[in-house]
Amino acid sequence: MLDMSWGEIMVIGAVALIVIGPKDLPKALRTVGQMTSKLRRMAAEFQGQFNEAMREAELDEVKKQLQGVNDSVSSATNTSFNPIQTIRDELKTSIEAPVTAPEKAASQEAIQEPAPGEVAAVASQETSDATIQAVVEGRAPDPTDPLIDLPPPPTVDPAAEIAETLRREAEYEAQQAALAEQLSQQPEKSDAKAG
Repeated sequence: MLDMSWGEIMVIGAVALIVIGPKDLPKALRTVGQMTSKLRRMAAEFQGQFNEAMREAELDEVKKQLQGVNDSVSSATNTSFNPIQTIRDELKTSIEAPVTAPEKAASQEAIQEPAPGEVAAVASQETSDATIQAVVEGRAPDPTDPLIDLPPPPTVDPAAEIAETLRREAEYEAQQAALAEQLSQQPEKSDAKAG
């Protein structure tokens, strides 16, 4: 207790007994206790608000860092790397390129004399080529084609997800602090009713 020995506390108690009087001393001590608890509560609130402000400042910093990473990744992917466009361009050039005479002869020989096991492979290759051609031209592919359409990847903003998690943690801590405060006030109320 503020580095006070028992002797000093006894002297202060004796002076308080003489100055305040034995009749009003319990009321004075109760008032001092209530003021002390109010000061502690105010200090705890201030510390909680200060900690929350620090968390928000750190959260803003994390948001800025994640936004910077997202911007750099999106700018890099939008400008230089587009595999779908690359494949589309290559398919267009290979389809639109004229076939030379030796290539025609070789392709006609391959079509005329396929091996028995290769018949299914050639048929599936033709189906896939037709689907690719339809996609390149902007038409709907044949529904009997075995290719599977994949759903687009989820578009979740990692910064928003982290911010939501931190907000939930802050709310949980605030609820725990409020509960602890209510529990600490209950004995004070019962003491006040008893006295």
